[in-house]
Amino acid sequence: MIWFLLKRFLAMIPVLWATITLTFLLVRLAPGGPFTDEKQYPPQAIEQINRHYGLDQPMYIQYLRYLGKLLRGDLGPALKYSGRSVNSIIAETFPVSLELGLWALLVALLIGIGAGVVAALRPNSALDWVSMMLSMGGICIPAFVLGPLLVLIFALGAGWFNASGWVTASDRILPSITLGAAYAAYIARLTRSGMLDVLPQDFIRTARAKGISEWRVIAVHALKPGIFPVVSFLGPAIAGIISGSFVTETIFHIPGLGKMFVAGAFNRDYTLVLGLVVFYSVLVILFNTLVDVVLAILNPRLKLST
Repeated sequence: MIWFLLKRFLAMIPVLWATITLTFLLVRLAPGGPFTDEKQYPPQAIEQINRHYGLDQPMYIQYLRYLGKLLRGDLGPALKYSGRSVNSIIAETFPVSLELGLWALLVALLIGIGAGVVAALRPNSALDWVSMMLSMGGICIPAFVLGPLLVLIFALGAGWFNASGWVTASDRILPSITLGAAYAAYIARLTRSGMLDVLPQDFIRTARAKGISEWRVIAVHALKPGIFPVVSFLGPAIAGIISGSFVTETIFHIPGLGKMFVAGAFNRDYTLVLGLVVFYSVLVILFNTLVDVVLAILNPRLKLST
């Protein structure tokens, strides 16, 4: 286990370096800058601001300075948020995105596993077709369509929820469904496939021959190996849920990390965009590593590898 984690850490270094380098070049080569729209300031003031943040230096010097700060854990100042650092913005907004991601993951798991198990128990039946049709709909309908539809129907139409905000417990429901719907669809299809592979096996027939109730056969004997593909999918799914909340947080005006990323991109805030890319990249690697460890625990026959 220690050797596996060490290899993952060593492999993470070149991946992060490539990600940082490409992102640095892309944001710096994009037209405009963080202070080009500050019409109320004279050009001399803009020059002083650029000098203060080191933006007047050659690009390779800016790049080396940023790498040096990054090695010390300093993601730099947020250029468009005076007096605030990228580290403080992440510390303030990431808990909101994490909570949204956990609720969305719970929605995805409950709906996806439930629909997949039901479909697998009645293959090629009307229930199976309906479940898979709804799953395909969840995959095909993007969040920027589903979110406004839910707001239109349940917030503006029925008045059951607020159209935006992150204050009350009910404010979590529509964003969680919007973000988790697509992943629920994938989980449903993976669960159905895994359960269909497990249910005909000998140990399931033996359990049923012993007179064990059908519910216990499914919940105790079949579900654990049946959701094995789902566990493999959870690594990129969790990373995608947390890092893919940009649209959802923007639609529902949630003060999370995704909304800050969108604001940083629009404002050409170099350090904010770079810092969030680094943070999200580390999250993706950590989640994928955690899933590999969990898979090895669930199935001891698997060997941890890179």
